[in-house]
Amino acid sequence: MDGFTDIRLGGWVGRLPAGFLPYAVLARFDRPIGSWLLFLPGLWAIFFAAPTVGEAVWLTVLFGIGAVVMRGAGCVVNDLWDRKMDRQVERTKARPLASGALRPVDALLFLAILCAIGLAVLLQLNNAARLLGVASLALVALYPLAKRVTWWPQIVLGVTFGWGAPMGYAAAAGTLHWPAFWLYLAAIFWILGYDTIYAHQDREDDALIGVKSTARLFGANTRPFLAVCYAATMFFLALAMAHFFWLGVLFLALPAALLARQILLLDIFAPALCLALFKSNREVGLAVALAILIGRL
Repeated sequence: MDGFTDIRLGGWVGRLPAGFLPYAVLARFDRPIGSWLLFLPGLWAIFFAAPTVGEAVWLTVLFGIGAVVMRGAGCVVNDLWDRKMDRQVERTKARPLASGALRPVDALLFLAILCAIGLAVLLQLNNAARLLGVASLALVALYPLAKRVTWWPQIVLGVTFGWGAPMGYAAAAGTLHWPAFWLYLAAIFWILGYDTIYAHQDREDDALIGVKSTARLFGANTRPFLAVCYAATMFFLALAMAHFFWLGVLFLALPAALLARQILLLDIFAPALCLALFKSNREVGLAVALAILIGRL
């Protein structure tokens, strides 16, 4: 693993038996930030719409488990599509499928196990949430194709990763109301911004192999683009909360400040910094959840 990579073999993952380690890396269990970012829009919606504390806790546990296994499943699908391209990118060439540590058939069997666990979680939810969960599978399967055909694959990721907002709302309320759509739009713009930062890690390699991204599209103009994305995020969050939890709107100042910090610190020529700023979005999402929770008190 010479050169820059985001694979991390420390912690509990590093203590796994050698035979299990490639599967853990394939599912990104060594990098839980992706599971957090998939989970957080659902947490917003659960905190917003859950009728009781007990229901909120139960759904939070289910969505947490679901986020880990379905993020892992999405990574397996992504790496199956991208294994040839990954060999040409410094950050991704050590991934198990790209490096040959796992065969595609191994990955498919692992994918089946992850999907079975995801199905078990889905069956614990109400019918509205189940339907939305099944619909999300098409997005998970199609996202890896987006960067081959559009300069805006980050929007496709936003639509996919933000799906937890309407799904969490449906799981908590049994149906969808307008706040679910505002939360969803907020999540999409948030993801569009932070995944653009993430994509700057691979900008030069992507240009060589023809992969498209908003990082390549905006380049040196990324900072004003992020300002638009993050302003839209805060606008739609405030719109969702204003009528119901107006006090919580005041506490959106904290996530707004954390997002502004990302814009100010961004250096698109520093891959490690881009990764650190990307990871800081866990705190942004938790701060949004806190604002919603305070608004409900």
